[in-house]
Amino acid sequence: MPITAQELVAAAKQQITEIDVAAAQARLSGSLLLDVREPAEFAAGHLPGAVNIPRGVLEFQIGGHPAFQGKQDAGIVVYCQGGGRSALATQVLNQLGYSGAVSMAGGFKAWAESGLKVE
Repeated sequence: MPITAQELVAAAKQQITEIDVAAAQARLSGSLLLDVREPAEFAAGHLPGAVNIPRGVLEFQIGGHPAFQGKQDAGIVVYCQGGGRSALATQVLNQLGYSGAVSMAGGFKAWAESGLKVE
């Protein structure tokens, strides 16, 4: 029996580490920031210093991206617009060996609504 996208995200969230906006902000200085939204979403506003690799091509581009080469043990804060795509992306990153990847709950929307800096 097929499952819904929401069920897929819920299952991913049980297998990953999810942090809130405050915890993500506290990690900024020592972590890489990965925005898995589409390029147009990224261009409209993103967290300062974030790298954009859309979720649809993440598995194919992460290993070749200079910011992430040899960084399997680095802290990576992954975010999207609301937290669903980043949960799925974090699950994939963990499977690819990026053990320090965490998903930011609430995504860019929660970050912006908290009044935190965006570019």
